[in-house]
Amino acid sequence: MKLRTLAVIVAILAALSVLAFLKNRPEAAPVADPRVGSSLLSADIVSQASGLTVSDQGKKVEVKKGADGTWRVTSYYGMPADFHKISQLVQDLNEAKVERFVTDNPDRISRLEFKDSRIALTDASGKEIWSVTLGKTPDAGNGKFIRFGDEQKAFFSGTHVWLETDPKMWADTGLVGLKPDDIAKVSLPPADGAVELSRTKKDGAWTATGGPAGQKVIADKVASTLTTLTDLKFSDTLVKDDPAASAASAFAKTYTLTTFDGRTVTISLGRKPEVKKLKAPVADTDALKPGADGKLDTKPITPEYDTTPAGPVFAVVSSSDPHAVVNDLMTKRSFQVDDYVYTSLPQKSDELFQADKAK
Repeated sequence: MKLRTLAVIVAILAALSVLAFLKNRPEAAPVADPRVGSSLLSADIVSQASGLTVSDQGKKVEVKKGADGTWRVTSYYGMPADFHKISQLVQDLNEAKVERFVTDNPDRISRLEFKDSRIALTDASGKEIWSVTLGKTPDAGNGKFIRFGDEQKAFFSGTHVWLETDPKMWADTGLVGLKPDDIAKVSLPPADGAVELSRTKKDGAWTATGGPAGQKVIADKVASTLTTLTDLKFSDTLVKDDPAASAASAFAKTYTLTTFDGRTVTISLGRKPEVKKLKAPVADTDALKPGADGKLDTKPITPEYDTTPAGPVFAVVSSSDPHAVVNDLMTKRSFQVDDYVYTSLPQKSDELFQADKAK
C-alpha cells in the first residue's frame, strides 16, 4: 500500500474516533445554582435597601432610612443609627462568597440548624428584597451554612458576620457632633471660678478670661479638655424623668463650646455627690471596765460613717442649630455618660494654667 494512501486512512480513522468520543462523552454536570461563586449580598440589592433587620435567639433590631436619608434605630426610640456599623455589616456580606451548593433535600436541610439567625433588607415600601438565614458551622472549618429567603436550598459560605441584636448598640452614641479644631471658644466652670478660653484660628494660641493672674494657658490641657467634650458619648439612656437624672441635674456644671462659624453647643454634666453620714456612737462596754491596773481605757472613739456613693453622671446637651438632632433627642430620654468624662475635666482653674516664665 502506498504511503500516501495509508496516511489518508489514518487521518479518516482519527476523525471518526474524535466524532465518536464527542457523541458519546458524558454531559458536564450542570451548575447547581448561578449564585455559587458570587457575593452573599450584591451592591445592586444594597442600593435598593431602606431597611435592615437583624434577628437572633428571639431578639431583633430594626434600622430604617427616613425620607431625609438619615438611618434610625426604630427599635431604640428612633435614635440616629451608627452608619459605620451598618456599612461594616454590608461590607462583610458583600465580601463573603457563596462558596458551594450543599443540598435541596428537606431532611438534610433540617439538620443544618436553620433557626432565627437572620439578616433581611427591605425597600422603601417595607417589602423584603433580600434575606439570608445562618445555620450551623460545619464540623470541619469556619463559615456557615446559609439559606436565601424561604428557599428549600442550602449553601455554604465562609462568612463570619456577627449578629448584634441589642438595639442600643446600633445607635450613634455621639452627642456633640463637633471636632476640637472646630472650637474657637470654650467656657469652663471650675469650682474656683469660671474661665473662658478663646483663639482666633484652629492652630492659634489660647487666651484666657478669668483664671489666675500672671499665668498662661496650658495648651495640652485645653486640647484634652476639648477632646473630652467634643467626643462626648452616652453609655446608656433612661426615661426622661428618671429619678437619678433629676437628682444629678441639681449638681450640674455647664460647659459651652463656640465654633468658628458661630454655633454654640451647651453641655451640662452632673451627678449626685457622695454622701457620708456619721454613725451614732456605740458604747464599748469593755472600755467601761477597769483594766488590770484598775484604770479605765480612755482612748477616743474613732468615728464611723455610712457612705452613699456618688450617683451616675448625666449629660444634657443643646445646640444653637435648630436642626441639630441632639435637641430632639434630649426631649425623649435621659443620657448617662461614663464617670471618667466628668472626673477627667478640670476641677480647678489652676489645672489649666502654669507660671508664665516670660513675665
